[in-house]
Amino acid sequence: MEQAMSILSRLLPREAGFFEYFENHDPAYIWVVLCGLLGAIVWDLLTWWWGLPTSSSHALIGGFAGAGVAHAGFGILNWKNIWKAVEFIPLAPLMGMVVGFSLMVGTYWLFRRWRPSSVDRVFRKGQLVSAALCSLGHGANDAQKTMGIIVALLIAAGYMEAGTQLSLTDSGTMWIILSCHAAMAIGTALGGWRIVRTMGMKITKLKPVGGFCAETAGAMTLFVATHAGIPVSSTHTIAGSIIGVGSTTGLSAVKWGVAARIIWAWFLTIPAAALVGAVLMSLFNAIHG
Repeated sequence: MEQAMSILSRLLPREAGFFEYFENHDPAYIWVVLCGLLGAIVWDLLTWWWGLPTSSSHALIGGFAGAGVAHAGFGILNWKNIWKAVEFIPLAPLMGMVVGFSLMVGTYWLFRRWRPSSVDRVFRKGQLVSAALCSLGHGANDAQKTMGIIVALLIAAGYMEAGTQLSLTDSGTMWIILSCHAAMAIGTALGGWRIVRTMGMKITKLKPVGGFCAETAGAMTLFVATHAGIPVSSTHTIAGSIIGVGSTTGLSAVKWGVAARIIWAWFLTIPAAALVGAVLMSLFNAIHG
């Protein structure tokens, strides 16, 4: 639950009144959250359509920041924590890249005397485990952020007390946990192929052993980040892992043009989502005076 509220608390400091507004059930702050969320959704849908793997975490940061500024001005933002979040835009993929490169080199050395067909056969099965671990790391890191948004809205609307802990044993909050994980699973299964094509085929050519190392590296990085309470982007992390794995066979193995487009999208995510969130919040303020 601590990480679930981290995005909101990092953006809008307590001394500016963000959580106090929630506790006082100020309806305007429900619209701040909704406009911020819509800003993130619009950008996520655009990049999904373009097949670019961007960070929903950073889209949320941008959306909330834009909506918050449109409602209460720049003074509401906690710039120190915003810059802390921005720092992880390059750091998360670099961490994934280093771990992915190291795992791939180590695996090559361990299986250097094996026939390629035997290695492929082993790691096709190994990918079932690594993919499951990567999915677990993704869910542990990302689903909490969605839970945080739901909890923030429930507090703002007066349906939940601030400080309430989510638990699978509590029928009053269990639905939040289950619905967030179910939505992530359904969204990935039904609409994830555009991103899968970019990650699995366009950045570099991956064999089963490369896929195993990239997924394992991504999972390791995400588990460490989740344990530390850092809301890093699972997308950035696994993309960095894939680039690291591909680089072991030479820099030419990585399609740097595709990588550059992805990186540009990463840096545009926060300002683009902020712009949409600010426009929507400004429209709300204009309509309601």
